[in-house]
Amino acid sequence: MILYRPVGEKEKQLIASAGYGAFPPRLPEQPIFYPVLNEKYAGEIAGRWNTKDVRSGYKGYVTRFEVEDDYMAGYEVQTVGDVYHQEYWIPAEELEEFNRHIVGRIEIVKEYG
Repeated sequence: MILYRPVGEKEKQLIASAGYGAFPPRLPEQPIFYPVLNEKYAGEIAGRWNTKDVRSGYKGYVTRFEVEDDYMAGYEVQTVGDVYHQEYWIPAEELEEFNRHIVGRIEIVKEYG
């Protein structure tokens, strides 16, 4: 399954330092990791939110990556706005396991800011 994730500058740097093979642990105030199902939605978040956020370094990036289908079958798709605003909610404590099911590398496919 192909998924996307909007990230800011610092998170992008942490992904790079992990060899583009894993997402960094969530911060204490971030209980959920939310990969999204389409590039359009990820681009909206990266372009509209990350570019206005000091913690994101006023930059936004869209990452694309693949996760094993069987693993993702254990999670339910959440629709959080428009019909294409679909994402998975991965509890922060399960992110390390999620990372083990990434196939290949995390790619940066768009940049904003």
